[in-house]
Amino acid sequence: MVRTKVEICGVNTSELPLFTNEVMKETFIRLQSGDHSAREELVVANLRLVLSLVQRFAYRGEQADDLFQVGCIGLLKSIDNFDLKHNVRFSTYAVPMIIGEIKRHLRDHHAVRVSRSLRDIAYKAMRAKEQFINENLREPRLSDLAEATGIKEDDILFALDAIQDPMSLHEPMNGGEGDPVFMMDQLHDKSVSEETWSTYVAVKETVSTLNDRQQTILSKRYYLGETQTEIAKELGISQAQISRLEKNAVQIIRDGMAQQD
Repeated sequence: MVRTKVEICGVNTSELPLFTNEVMKETFIRLQSGDHSAREELVVANLRLVLSLVQRFAYRGEQADDLFQVGCIGLLKSIDNFDLKHNVRFSTYAVPMIIGEIKRHLRDHHAVRVSRSLRDIAYKAMRAKEQFINENLREPRLSDLAEATGIKEDDILFALDAIQDPMSLHEPMNGGEGDPVFMMDQLHDKSVSEETWSTYVAVKETVSTLNDRQQTILSKRYYLGETQTEIAKELGISQAQISRLEKNAVQIIRDGMAQQD
């Protein structure tokens, strides 16, 4: 059999050993009996598993070597916590732990930082959605989530949008044979110039640096069309404070745009 050579983090995967299920069990018995050299053997024998999982995240904009190292952390945690009493294959136990470690890394190192309060709102909404589907056997409307969580609809919408992973322009769109078609191949709009698109990206990046209250005010003012007086009543502060916060936010955006020039 011809093995395909893949080098990642200086590791030649074609030279890695492959343990049978029985050998895996025997090695875990050695480890849990105090043989610390068995831990290294288990790591080496499962590096192929880590590599296969890393390839699922190949289009997230992260270096494969970095994700491989993060995946290895998940592998180590899996080895240290695995119990033969689970009566499952080690790979079955390890896969969700490795994927979870990679996802946490991607979330924590996201290019656009999402505040804890926004994440909390989004996670509450997602839990409410899951419970609603289980109870009603249908997808909830935004109003259903607002009623279930006691959170305003526009705040839920804003939070859910904030935690979404950006899709790479190099994400393949077709899963069949032949040359791949990428997302960027599908995006062509003669009505939008490169300058307009660059401006949009710059504004979005600058807005992401504003605090939660400033983002909420701008969203309500320019997206929902609310007046400063309406927003003041909703947030429980004065109209003068809303005006000052809005002006400061707009000035931050202008300063950010000036730096782009």
